Amino acid sequence: MDRRTALTLGLATAAFPRAVLADTVVQGDGVLPSDPKEIITLWPGTPPGGERLRLPPIRVTNHEPPFIMPNDRAIDRVGIPIMNVFRSERPDGSAMIIAPGGGYSREMLDFEGMDVARRFNAAGVTCFVLRYRLPGEGWANRSDVPLQDAQRAMRLVRAEAGKYGIDPARIGFMGFSAGGHLAASIATRFAANVYRTVDAADKESARPSFSVPMYPVITLGSGAHQGSRDRLLGPDASQELINAYSCQLHVPADAPPTFMALAADDDVVPALPNAGAYYAALQAAKVPAQMHMFEAGGHGFGIARTVGKPTAIWPDLLLGWGNAHGFFKTAA
Repeated sequence: MDRRTALTLGLATAAFPRAVLADTVVQGDGVLPSDPKEIITLWPGTPPGGERLRLPPIRVTNHEPPFIMPNDRAIDRVGIPIMNVFRSERPDGSAMIIAPGGGYSREMLDFEGMDVARRFNAAGVTCFVLRYRLPGEGWANRSDVPLQDAQRAMRLVRAEAGKYGIDPARIGFMGFSAGGHLAASIATRFAANVYRTVDAADKESARPSFSVPMYPVITLGSGAHQGSRDRLLGPDASQELINAYSCQLHVPADAPPTFMALAADDDVVPALPNAGAYYAALQAAKVPAQMHMFEAGGHGFGIARTVGKPTAIWPDLLLGWGNAHGFFKTAA
């Protein structure tokens, strides 16, 4: 399958065939007029490990209440991973790939994806919202499926940096909750050989220039988010497997500079055994890192749930940090 065919297929997938669960489905076929029309299809054929897999059409449902956003879609059954491209009107040459959270069982497309992309677009950052495959949906080598997509996404964006007007040395990877685990995974395992070379893009480095795990799942051991662990590793995972995918245990000296924000009262993904342990590991490896632990804010605050709260400042803090490191070139 050539890239044009793959792009056409991706556009069809992005059109969200009408989902089931009629009581919770987003109106119509799930596509909104405000959605970007430009997409990147990650794989030019069947994604790795999907040769015998036949998933139902992608499903689009509402995120659980309270509904505080006009658009609040969650997706699962991601058979064809893609990126939605958000071009800035005032691009500064920087870029971020954004991985929404959802416990590796679904992805909060608006809440931790498109909503975030629009915020950073306004500051000059070109954004790519990644719809990655979910590990518990029948793929071979389930535990590496999200990382396969993350590595491929990073390589494709870097290979086509000129097309998007971005500096290949200023491409970050941001993720929320389980997407934060994916952000930490690619930050620590960017050199891992998790899929066979597909094309020339795979010659590019998968190392993010900077990393932004937001209230991330990090450990899959004590203090782990049980749902994320079970989805990623499967039930009854061995201690060896748990250790292999606990990001705080595998921080290399060349991990990218890292920014994290979370809340101390997070009762879904406990702060200390996750972000706290990861920050300590980054410090031990002498990797530049900044962590903001807000006194209150809970889990999954994204941007919409920060209104009127101290956590509302996190996008500006990230932009300031990125400016100081030379990743961003515009003011917050």
